[in-house]
Amino acid sequence: MLIHNRRHADLWTLLAPPAIWALHFLLCYVLGAVACAKAGDPFAAIPLPRLGVGLATLLALALILVAGHQARRHWGFGTADPPHDNPTDDDRQRFLGFATLLLCALSFVAVLFVALPALTIADCR
Repeated sequence: MLIHNRRHADLWTLLAPPAIWALHFLLCYVLGAVACAKAGDPFAAIPLPRLGVGLATLLALALILVAGHQARRHWGFGTADPPHDNPTDDDRQRFLGFATLLLCALSFVAVLFVALPALTIADCR
């Protein structure tokens, strides 16, 4: 039986933040498109989808923060400075942790930008 050790970063750790952003992006735009298609009127207010986007955004940001915390632990903040390019297991872990932390920051900002229209636009225009 394969046991996954959470103390070591792997490719799934690296791909989690952009995957969370992509799912958030898909959910937000599908939610908005379906609500506007059902309304039929471009000036129809859409408060329920806006609430759904807000909740999805909070969930996505929380998951990205958890991934960022895990990435920071994998990086070993303060133990060694980048670049982590030596062919050792420790440097591989630090590199994956650092790369994941950077992807977490990028994904966090991307989620905020995806949610921005739901905060500023109240109808289907």
